[in-house]
Amino acid sequence: MTPATIEDVEQRLRERKYIGDRALATSIFLALKLEKPLFIEGEAGVGKTEAAKVMADVLGARLIRLQCYEGIDLAHAVYEWNYPRQLLHIRLLDAGDDRRVAEREIYSPEFLLRRPLLDAIDNDDLTPPVLLIDEIDRSDEEFEAFLLELLSDFQVSIPEIGTIKAKRAPFVVITSNRTREVHDALKRRCLYHWIDYPDLEKEVEIVRARAPEAAGELAREVAALVQGLRGMDLYKVPGVSETLDWARSLAALGATRIDPTLVNATIGAALKYQEDLERVREQVPALVEKARGA
Repeated sequence: MTPATIEDVEQRLRERKYIGDRALATSIFLALKLEKPLFIEGEAGVGKTEAAKVMADVLGARLIRLQCYEGIDLAHAVYEWNYPRQLLHIRLLDAGDDRRVAEREIYSPEFLLRRPLLDAIDNDDLTPPVLLIDEIDRSDEEFEAFLLELLSDFQVSIPEIGTIKAKRAPFVVITSNRTREVHDALKRRCLYHWIDYPDLEKEVEIVRARAPEAAGELAREVAALVQGLRGMDLYKVPGVSETLDWARSLAALGATRIDPTLVNATIGAALKYQEDLERVREQVPALVEKARGA
């Protein structure tokens, strides 16, 4: 069921342990109301993809995810023809008129292999699906250009069949880690929202909601420790997802507080580059002391 108010969006997100803010709830509400795609940008690990997953649950809708990557094309994103089945269909018929008819029939919907974008546009779901186009910044400009038609009119053109238009528009969420700038033409078709790293109190709330096994002071100390790491000159600072992994790792070891030995043993949950590990290990005692006092 579609949320009726911004407050309803906020409440339903929290019920599913997604700790957002009113600005995000407002963007989601307007995207649903106006039937426009929502473009969510931010650093890796701040909850962009999770927002789409949670909204699928909120709406009671199917989540269709397209993971972008360099070189993604229509065959992987929209559709391709089932060539083996087409060939078999022709070979099963004689070489007469039936064969010529078959050659025309093979370019029909039953021979299509439906990929995520076509699946989101052409479906009979009772509730329109949530289409997650994840990490659009990993794709190239040619793929962005193709998306313009889909995002403008919620339709897909297939030369052999024609234009397939959505009966009801899916709720589209596009995410970007901003590894490159996405073209303005695509952004203009969307509502835009930036998700930043949370402050300490919000991150503590997120850890307690998503990693309840991090009992006692552990949630606050881990969140404070990560906040300290984000203030350092690192190649890749940890996101909220790394905070949660670190809290769960420490909890799995039975920790209720942090100490330098535990931090050094589990720091790979938060930092993923050797250069960062070496830079941080020298400062672990001071970071732990500061986090325990937060």
